[in-house]
Amino acid sequence: MQQNEVAEVLDRPLSRELLSRDLTRLAYVAQDGTPRAVPIAFTWNGTEIVMCTTKNAPKLPSLRANPMVALTIDTEVHPPKILLIRGRAELDVVDGIPEEYLRMNGSYEMTAEQRVAWEAEVRSLYDGMVRIVVTPTWAKLIDFENTLPSAVEELVRRREERQHA
Repeated sequence: MQQNEVAEVLDRPLSRELLSRDLTRLAYVAQDGTPRAVPIAFTWNGTEIVMCTTKNAPKLPSLRANPMVALTIDTEVHPPKILLIRGRAELDVVDGIPEEYLRMNGSYEMTAEQRVAWEAEVRSLYDGMVRIVVTPTWAKLIDFENTLPSAVEELVRRREERQHA
């Protein structure tokens, strides 16, 4: 998929809405060769998806060995709205707490006092974090109105061919 095609998918209003959500599911291949999919908070900066994790997170050795990842951002309503993204994870070890981490956790429902306590706890616990930065190389938006999963698109096409045969 060309970068301009990826950008076009990600710039659609529904994609922008999904990219403003709190959680994505990060899929990667673990060091034992088996797949993993984990929910993780994220933020979209207009060109990259940024996730943050502890420096001792079990996923980091796997991402260093095989940085190819897939992300799913979706809704919990029917019909679901789904944004699928693939890319390569770049790992950036940073001292302190990345601003993205504080921003990506900003939409959870907390009072101002809870927010202050949460941030103090985070700052006392972590001496640094790892930013997992993914630049999308492939994207597909599925809304079940204008776009469908490719296998369903194929079934619709086959049905139309049978009806016109």
